[in-house]
Amino acid sequence: MDRFYIITNSAKDKELKLTGEIVSYLRSHGKECMVQQAERKLEGSYHYTNPDLIPEGTQCILVLGGDGTLLQAARDVVHREIPLLGMNLGTLGFLAEVDRYSIYPSLDQLMSDDYEIEERMMLTGSVWRGDTLIGEDAALNDIVISRDGPLRVVRFKNYVNNEYLNSYNADGIIISTPTGSTGYSLSCGGPVISPNAAMTLMTPVAPHTMNTRSIIFPAEDVITVELGEGRRQDQEKGLASFDGDTVIPMVTGDRIIIRKAAVSCRILKLNHLSFVEVLRQKMRDN
Repeated sequence: MDRFYIITNSAKDKELKLTGEIVSYLRSHGKECMVQQAERKLEGSYHYTNPDLIPEGTQCILVLGGDGTLLQAARDVVHREIPLLGMNLGTLGFLAEVDRYSIYPSLDQLMSDDYEIEERMMLTGSVWRGDTLIGEDAALNDIVISRDGPLRVVRFKNYVNNEYLNSYNADGIIISTPTGSTGYSLSCGGPVISPNAAMTLMTPVAPHTMNTRSIIFPAEDVITVELGEGRRQDQEKGLASFDGDTVIPMVTGDRIIIRKAAVSCRILKLNHLSFVEVLRQKMRDN
C-alpha cells in the first residue's frame, strides 16, 4: 500500500498529535497520506466524514478513535469501497483491531502488503409514515427500534418479505448484522455470528413472554417492523436508531423497512487469527 487517508477523532487525539506522527511516519517511507477530522454534521449527505474529499486511488483508510468512530466512518464512506483499519485510542474496542501500542508495526504490515480484507454486510433502513418517506440511513452493527418516553411495553409487528411473522410486546427490537451480533444483540441474549457471514438477526429487547428467542434470516430477506398501539389504544412514540447514532422518531403506524445494503464494508485484518480463535480467546478472557 502506498496511498493512505486518515479519519481522526480529535476528541480522542488531542491537538492531533498522534495523527501528525502517523502522517510523518508514512511520508518518511515514501507514502502518500492525507487527513480529515471526523466532526458531527447535522445536515447533508454524510454524518461525520465527507467522502468526496478522499482522493481517487486511496488504498487504505486509517480510522483513529475507537469502535464508534469506525462505525461512523463506515456509514459515510462505504460506497467508496476503500478498506478501513480501526486504530483504537480509547477503551476496549472490538472493531478497531489496532491499539495505540501496535500502531507502527501495523503500518509496517500495511506497507508490506501483509493483511487480509473482510467483507462485512451492512443494513439500510427506511422509515415510512403511510406513503411518505420520513428518514433513512445505513448501519454496520444494527438498527434498533425502541420506545421513546416513559418506561412501558410497546407492541412491535414484524413482517418478512411482506408476510406477517409475529408481534413482540417488548422494550424494543434489534435488527443486527453478523458484525453487530457481538454488540447490543448479544447482551440481550442473541447468538454470536461469524462477522464475515451474510444473514440478518432479529433479537427482541426485554420481551414480555417466556418463549421468545432471536431469529436468523437469509441476508436477502426484507424485514419490516411496524410500531403498534399502546395498551390503552393510544398513540405510542418510538425511535429507530442506526449504530447507536442517527435517530429517526416514529409514532404508531410508522414502519421501518430493513434490507441488506447494496455495498459491504471492507475491514482490514492484520492478526491472521481465525474467528474461532478470536472467539475462543474472548470466551477464555471472560
